[in-house]
Amino acid sequence: MLASFSSRRYFRTLKAIDRELEKIDERQLIESINALYKSKLIDYKENSDGTVSLILNDNGRKKALTYKLDDLQISIPKKWDGKWRIIIFDIPHRLKKSRDALRFHLKRLGFYKLQKSVFIFPYPVKDEIEFLIEFYDLRPFVRIIEAIKIDNELHLKKLFDLL
Repeated sequence: MLASFSSRRYFRTLKAIDRELEKIDERQLIESINALYKSKLIDYKENSDGTVSLILNDNGRKKALTYKLDDLQISIPKKWDGKWRIIIFDIPHRLKKSRDALRFHLKRLGFYKLQKSVFIFPYPVKDEIEFLIEFYDLRPFVRIIEAIKIDNELHLKKLFDLL
């Protein structure tokens, strides 16, 4: 695959990388890595060849996901497929903060609250809900249901502008 690139272009790229690496203040880099390590967001592993690998740990992954969490949106298809997505949950009191956070996100995403722990939405949401379930570690307590009929459908269609 490398043969398909011109050698001149290859060496130009290497020189550009080298120039950028020279701009890095080594002391500042070490301080930044130490701060990350002290924040308990990363772990390090010493490799057999003497190098060190920095690895994002579970806390670091959750922190990284936080930034995506604020941008979480559901893409609305042009045409409704006629299915209702119902999220039901029974989350223990000891996980009250996670339960409240899940409710908050469901409301923010546009879900309608049918009951205290039952929310409904007319468009595909599996990936987004799976993300929330994983982020808050609620897998055993949350169910996702797809339904084709619900008794108060007319009311729901009005709410979601589907008429």
